[in-house]
Amino acid sequence: MDATAQARAVRDGEVSPRELAEAAIAAIESLDRELNCVVHRRFEQALAEADALPDGGPFRGVPILLKDLGWEQAGEPHCAGSRVWQGIPVRYDSYGVTRLKEAGFVILGRTNTPEFGTTITTEPLAYGPTRNPYDLACTAGGSSGGSAAAVAAGMVALATASDGGGSIRIPASACGLVGLKPSRGRISLGPSMGEAWNGFSTPGFVTRTVRDTAAALDVINGFVPGDPYDAPPLPGPLAAEAGRDPGRLRIGFVTDHPRQDVPREPELAQAVTRAAALLESLGHHVEPGHPEALGDPGFPRAFGLVVAANVAATVETVGMLRSRPVEPDELEPRNAALVDAGRRQSGVDYILAAQWLDGFRRRMTAWWDQYDLLLAPSLGVAPFPLGWVPHDDPALAQERTGHAVAFTGPFNATGQPAISLPLHRTAAGLPVGVQLVAAQGREDLLIRVAAQIEAAEPFQHSAMR
Repeated sequence: MDATAQARAVRDGEVSPRELAEAAIAAIESLDRELNCVVHRRFEQALAEADALPDGGPFRGVPILLKDLGWEQAGEPHCAGSRVWQGIPVRYDSYGVTRLKEAGFVILGRTNTPEFGTTITTEPLAYGPTRNPYDLACTAGGSSGGSAAAVAAGMVALATASDGGGSIRIPASACGLVGLKPSRGRISLGPSMGEAWNGFSTPGFVTRTVRDTAAALDVINGFVPGDPYDAPPLPGPLAAEAGRDPGRLRIGFVTDHPRQDVPREPELAQAVTRAAALLESLGHHVEPGHPEALGDPGFPRAFGLVVAANVAATVETVGMLRSRPVEPDELEPRNAALVDAGRRQSGVDYILAAQWLDGFRRRMTAWWDQYDLLLAPSLGVAPFPLGWVPHDDPALAQERTGHAVAFTGPFNATGQPAISLPLHRTAAGLPVGVQLVAAQGREDLLIRVAAQIEAAEPFQHSAMR
């Protein structure tokens, strides 16, 4: 069952919240020895909370796992994949967790993430690698890799995630799931933060079905006074958009990245070509086309400067919270290099990078004046093994990460919504996602088209069980 069906079964009296929680706990205990995706368990508390759930709530009794980056929960650990954050108490629920509880979700624990969420694979030195349920030698993606592996393996029907450069869409691609990055300002990051990575990062979910993605986003959607951004209003609940006719859309697609330093990947081109043909068969006008700015070689540098400054600020915050500075040898080498780069740049460098990205955003989003959607790969490289992004070679790790986020990072900078859908498998059976990108605020259009695609070509899932 997906989460929507589980919630209906609870409402109809076919199953109790405790029974759902016990089934999810049994799956975690059975499968996580191999996958290593759940880094903190709160099973006894969850069962007590399941027994005491009040009536009401659209997801009453449905088990869920939280990504251990953001999504703070009072009294529970929040380590962000790092040794330096361990032992710092959390005294509040994030607004997102508050809304999940109000919706009736039962929180079972927290999932693995790379240190500070700064890379495309979930292999933190603090907790070890998360493995892909489709091939234990391969990555589950990052930074929401623990959540994606848990959902793909069938431990839970959905889990929370977040996306600062592709961290929902990349693990959704790697694990054969639905992953929607919402528009900037759609989901509040409060109370601890107004924005993350200068607005690049936003919370969301990884799920198995489009309707679960839509209904779960409805639960956490909403501006809170004091937030620095507010997304354009939706026409109504996203759950109502699943199954609604999207009309005939004009869709541009890109198979090869227009920036010449990104290698061509035949599997990705095949995935996009197949998706383009499917969309055309559904009555849409589909043609090659993409924003010219997507290939701007200045983007990686400007994006990287902003991320480095934010990671350096995160490390300063951790030092203040634990009352002693974080030393470079306490960090993974890749993040130590990022922190050093963030500290070495000047305030002027930072502002110039942010201003460059302002212009980039305007050049990119103008393309949607002529098109409704862009179709592109979700992950800029073919599925890859654990260890491909090395801990001990920051330069190579940066190069490979840059290639992988070539199709995702630009839309974190523009703030547009984008969804990854599991429409392709390699010859070895590994999932490859394709991405649809809409204009700012048009999650409703993405849900309509994604549901149309899902109905025409139902997504195939292979749980380990």
